Amino acid sequence: MSSMIPRGNINELQIVSVALTPSAVGANTTAQQTFTVTGVKVGDVVVAVEKPSHQAGLGIVGARVTAADTVGITFSNNTGAGITPTAGETYDFVIARLDSTQAVF
Repeated sequence: MSSMIPRGNINELQIVSVALTPSAVGANTTAQQTFTVTGVKVGDVVVAVEKPSHQAGLGIVGARVTAADTVGITFSNNTGAGITPTAGETYDFVIARLDSTQAVF
């Protein structure tokens, strides 16, 4: 028995680039931070987030649309000291918008 909830087809798939300046992420923790990403809507799906540079111990472990024009990125810090993600970098987001007019399967 499947626990999948069908939601229909993808209507749009977009790549959006936004310069971000995240806050520090505490030692040995994960934390969500929210950022303005103009054009995203509630119900859109963040398929991927690409941070342009590598920082030892810092990772992106999730992303979601939290409100209209707002995306939450969950950062993970796997070190014993705080890490501040590089300021002013341009992150790329892959956003899927579902086609709500299609019948689900």
